[in-house]
Amino acid sequence: MKTFYFTATGNSLYVAERIGGELYSIPQMLKEGKSEFIDEAIGFVFPCYAFGLPRIVIDFIQKSNFKAQYFFAIMTYGNMSASGLRHMEKVGREAGIQFDYTNEILMIDNYLPLFAIEDQLKKENSKKIEEKLGQIVGDIKVKQKKLIRKGIVSSVFSEPIHKLATKFQYDNGDKWFLVQDKCNSCKICEKVCPINNIKVGREPEFLHKCEGCYACIHHCPQNAIHLKFERSKARFINRNVNLKGIIDANNQTKSYVEIYGKER
Repeated sequence: MKTFYFTATGNSLYVAERIGGELYSIPQMLKEGKSEFIDEAIGFVFPCYAFGLPRIVIDFIQKSNFKAQYFFAIMTYGNMSASGLRHMEKVGREAGIQFDYTNEILMIDNYLPLFAIEDQLKKENSKKIEEKLGQIVGDIKVKQKKLIRKGIVSSVFSEPIHKLATKFQYDNGDKWFLVQDKCNSCKICEKVCPINNIKVGREPEFLHKCEGCYACIHHCPQNAIHLKFERSKARFINRNVNLKGIIDANNQTKSYVEIYGKER
């Protein structure tokens, strides 16, 4: 089994590790130019971005060929998922993938413009993360077939919200970043960025092709990177992963143009 994942603060990495199989980082696969994958079972683990998929996940699926008898997709989310998994089905269908199993898991939301991390952590136990994750792992182990459906209303409003939100994020996201004087040029932000959007000299320089994952903000050891309109100065990293795991997953040696072949 091959499990492909995209992670920023570790939620999706932890889920992928629990599911198991051969783990493949989506940013690394794009960096290495790998696009042909065959296995008995193939799955994708990714966070929900504005009721849909992160751009990097869409690009990876569109640029790759997959062959398997069983396909699954697991979406992590922190507040409302709407019909994000239907978006994955659509993207998959256009790439020749017919999903057998989709599911979602409610976790800590790290989207700082809308949520305070302190409030999210207080709700952690009520989210029943381990219980839900155990069910998902069991389902995949026996190759359960089930697709999540949210109804027509959810499907109708999810797509335009996703398009609007991601358009704003990609064009403007890092323009709202602020770097405080306590930055010590450690380059952690550069190393955890999945698309090489950050170059560090004396301080981070943002290249305005932001994925909107906020890995740079949450992993800064000095808490030196902030958003103009963040709800919290607290940061979140999934306690079951470490910084090295995030760096190994997201550290890029190629630029966005080298990976995708075009400017955004």
